[in-house]
Amino acid sequence: MTDSSLPPRRDSLTDDLLWRGLIQDSTDVDALRDLLDGGSAAFYVGFDPTAPSLHVGHLMQVLTARRLQLAGHRPLLLVGGATGQIGDPKESAERTLNPPEVVAGWVERIREQLAPFVSYTGENAAQLVNNLDWTGEMSVVEFLRDVGKHFPVNRMLAREVVKARLETGISFTEFSYQLLQANDFYELHRRHGCQLQFGGSDQWGNITAGVDYIRRRGAGPVQAFTTPLVTKSDGTKFGKTEGGSIWLDPAMTSPYAFYQFWVNVDDRDVDGYLRFFSFRPREELEELAKATAERPAARLAQRALAEELTTLVHGEREMAQAVAASQALFGRGSLDELSLATLRAALTEAGLVQLDQLPDVAGLLRDSGLVPSLKEARRVIAEGGAYVNNNRVTEVDATVSPDDLLHGRYLVLRRGKRSFAGVELRR
Repeated sequence: MTDSSLPPRRDSLTDDLLWRGLIQDSTDVDALRDLLDGGSAAFYVGFDPTAPSLHVGHLMQVLTARRLQLAGHRPLLLVGGATGQIGDPKESAERTLNPPEVVAGWVERIREQLAPFVSYTGENAAQLVNNLDWTGEMSVVEFLRDVGKHFPVNRMLAREVVKARLETGISFTEFSYQLLQANDFYELHRRHGCQLQFGGSDQWGNITAGVDYIRRRGAGPVQAFTTPLVTKSDGTKFGKTEGGSIWLDPAMTSPYAFYQFWVNVDDRDVDGYLRFFSFRPREELEELAKATAERPAARLAQRALAEELTTLVHGEREMAQAVAASQALFGRGSLDELSLATLRAALTEAGLVQLDQLPDVAGLLRDSGLVPSLKEARRVIAEGGAYVNNNRVTEVDATVSPDDLLHGRYLVLRRGKRSFAGVELRR
């Protein structure tokens, strides 16, 4: 992947971010504009390693960092080897504390996952930083003396997230997390000349605490902004499916499942997601929104979004395989051209049943869950609505042979145009 594949900017960076809805809160919009549009500045965004992989919920920050670098700014990508040991924040419960050795392993995996999104060469080369480098060497006394004395408790208590937890209880760990994050901003400003921090809108209190802390230490000025939290119109949580989170690690979420997540985005959400996540220029996104409104069944916007993000995260080859699988499973392409990994991933998403032996086609339709009974299976076959590997089956007592198995172990069953399932023969 190269930056030259992306279209050149015509608007200022600030105008583009505002049009896309990527700036929800900012310390000073005029000063922010001067910083973003006035030359190259160092900025930071943080990722706490609280799982073995980043997920699609992190893409807002990852891709915003990419936008800023493409505009000439220098990314400091902070992987929280220290704060990651405290764990993910929860709305009404304490964080899960993670062992240092586990966090260290997650740090390395996240470092690798961030690599495709930014460039580590050139005048504004990205740099990976770890807050364990400065936090780990501080004693409790040093932390209280050098950091804690700059934080008025009354201001900390006034934060909404703190006030909401006071009645149910909040630990000192949770209460003091903002000091750690604020100190990260200060250290990056001192060590690397960092002038800007951004993050999700739920981090606004922690981010502004850092801005104020830098001022109290006699440094700065620095700027900050937040991106909006990504939501779904149906009220469910973004980045979640029935199978769980959509991860960036292909071993945890297959490229095919990743592609399908974006293809299945609700019509009400896709225009906003394109603004957030796509690098297509404004004029192209507006044309795509218009075309999608005229032909919603074609899902042009969803497919454009799925192809762009799957290519960015998993590469051109995996994107092409995901598209091919999506077409082939519905009879619009060749199943033989799908790799073993893509075929298995697609059938797992659809519903994959494992069998020790192969019954006749009617039995396969029943065992796969496409029909409730053998009687119904035979009726579907007789009416011409049954397919095995995209080949229509017309004989109610038809069987399959080992030669029909894809990659020596799989069958693709389809009922009608849109209902399909997979069968795997155990070996």
